[in-house]
Formats: sequence, C-alpha cells, structure tokens
Amino acid sequence: MTEAGKPLWPAGSATGIGSLPGTDIAEAVKFTLGELPELPYLPELPGRGPGADMIGRGAAFLVGLPIELYTGRWRVAASAGRELRRAYDFLDRDLDQLTEQADGYTGALKIQAVGPWTLASNIELPLGEAMLSDHGAARDLAESLAEGLKSHVADVRRRVPGATVLLQLDEPSLPAAMAGRVRTASTLHTYRSVPRSVIRETLASVISTVGAPVIVHCCAPEAPLDLLREAGAAALALDLDLLGTDRSKLDSLGEAIDAGLGLFAGVARTTAPAGGRRPDAAALADRLRRLWRDLGFAEEQLASRVVVTPTCGLAGATPAYAQSLLKACHEASRRLTEQ
Repeated sequence: MTEAGKPLWPAGSATGIGSLPGTDIAEAVKFTLGELPELPYLPELPGRGPGADMIGRGAAFLVGLPIELYTGRWRVAASAGRELRRAYDFLDRDLDQLTEQADGYTGALKIQAVGPWTLASNIELPLGEAMLSDHGAARDLAESLAEGLKSHVADVRRRVPGATVLLQLDEPSLPAAMAGRVRTASTLHTYRSVPRSVIRETLASVISTVGAPVIVHCCAPEAPLDLLREAGAAALALDLDLLGTDRSKLDSLGEAIDAGLGLFAGVARTTAPAGGRRPDAAALADRLRRLWRDLGFAEEQLASRVVVTPTCGLAGATPAYAQSLLKACHEASRRLTEQ
C-alpha cells in the first residue's frame, strides 16, 4: 500500500464506497471533500437515472465499444444509445465539479469504476446473452475498459494535479462469474464458470494498465481474496459482515494484509438501525480493533493499514443517514490513531 515509498493514504483515513443519495453532484462533491478530508472520493449519484447507474457509468469508460439500453438491459450496439450519451454527460459534469471544488487539493483522492467481470455479467451481446457467455467478447470488453480507465485516471490527474489518484474497481458479480452462477437471459440456466486463471489474468491486465493503485471492492459473499491479491490489488474493500467469524476467510484476509495490501473495512451498515439511532463511531472503532487483534497484527499498524468505510454504497440511504454514517466513519478513523 505504498507508491514510490510513500503511503497511498494518511493514517486515520475514512472514505465512502461510491454512491450517495440525491441528484446534486455539486453538493455531493462538496460533502465528500469536506467530511472525508484524508481520503475524499468522486461520488456516484445513481438517483439521476439510466446512465448514472453502476453499469451505465461503467459503460462510459469503454473505448470503441458502444452500448445502448434496450428493454431495461444494457447491450452492445452499433452506436452509442441515448442513455450512454447521458452517461458521458454525467461523467463530464462530475469531473467539472471535482476540478472546481478540489482546486489546490493535495493528497489521496479515490475514483470508482465497475470492474470487467461485473460489466461482462451485466452487458448483453446483440442477440441477448451476456458478454460473459463469450470469453472472447469478455476479453475485448476488459481491454476496452482498461484503456478507458487509463485515460480517466490521467484526466483526473490533470484536473487535480496535487492528488494521489486511487482507482476502486467494483466487482460484486465476480464470485458468481467464477462459480458459474450468473443467470442466462431466460433465467432458466446459468453461464459456464470462468476459469480462475482467466479471472485473475484479466484483472491483472486491467490493474497493470490503468496507471494507478487499484482497490478491488467486492461486497458479495465468497470474495476470492487470494485471487485479488495475486492480480495485483493494492487494497481490498470488503463488507466485514460477510467475513463473520469464518476462520478460512479471516486467514485469507490476514495473508493479504501480511503481503502488504490495505483494507478498506466496510464496518458501518448502510441501513439505518431501528429507532433512528445514529451510527456509533466508538463502536465502529472498537470492532476494527477486535478484528485486528484477531488477525494477529500489532495495533499500532491499524490506523495506517485500514481505511474505515460503509459496508457498501449509500444510494438507498436517506441523505441525513448517509451524512451521519460517513461522519461516523471519519470519527472512527480518528479514534484508531489514538493509542
């Protein structure tokens, strides 16, 4: 989790996973820069509709691979559809707001994009089956995505020259693709599983191409932590509730951290608890301390190796709860620096 000998983020950092509620990008960027000063991020606002959703946003990074939205599904097309043009427009507006509001910013800055296997599981070929069904098509998609993300990272660096840009790849569908659990268009069958070696090599190719340290986020059960480490991830972003007390999962996480990877620890639940109680920063910090001790690492390393995050995106939360949750994450990260 270092680049050229420097830490990728300051000790005691917190950040969001990606999405926020609402449709006002100016307010969203202002909030992340103000409330997450150690590691702000460019938020995503899927509430704006098609083109701002996870797959539409991801399609905006594809080079030479036009997409359209047809009967509610994204598919390969001869030319960019109306919703993809909206995705380009949303991205341009978001970057313009980041350029304006992060003027003079120096420090770590996170951007997000959906990863190749989740895109391949959710974008269909013209005849109706997912690109995942054709390994050649999936490979072409990954190459297209890698080139687009390389340009995106370079663009963000030009716009915010003082930033250390980190790229988060979101791969919620990766475990299902590897296990052969992605449903066909008819939903009656599943696509054949993608070999582990192909998954790893494709991710490694994207990670090596983009030109920035990559955090791989997987909020699905059975995230293949060892595979993500082997593919070259600089950090893993995980929902800690899905790890539970499973010793094999904890051992895999410990091995990744021991190998030098950072942990974006999804410790704050994205749904408000009963009674409207606000998230408890002290409880979040205590839970992370217990996990760290259970993994067998020295507590003085905790604040520098772990970034405090929600368990997943916050598009489904109320604005008030999303704000209180991210503030609690920030306060919990500050508590981790206290001995």
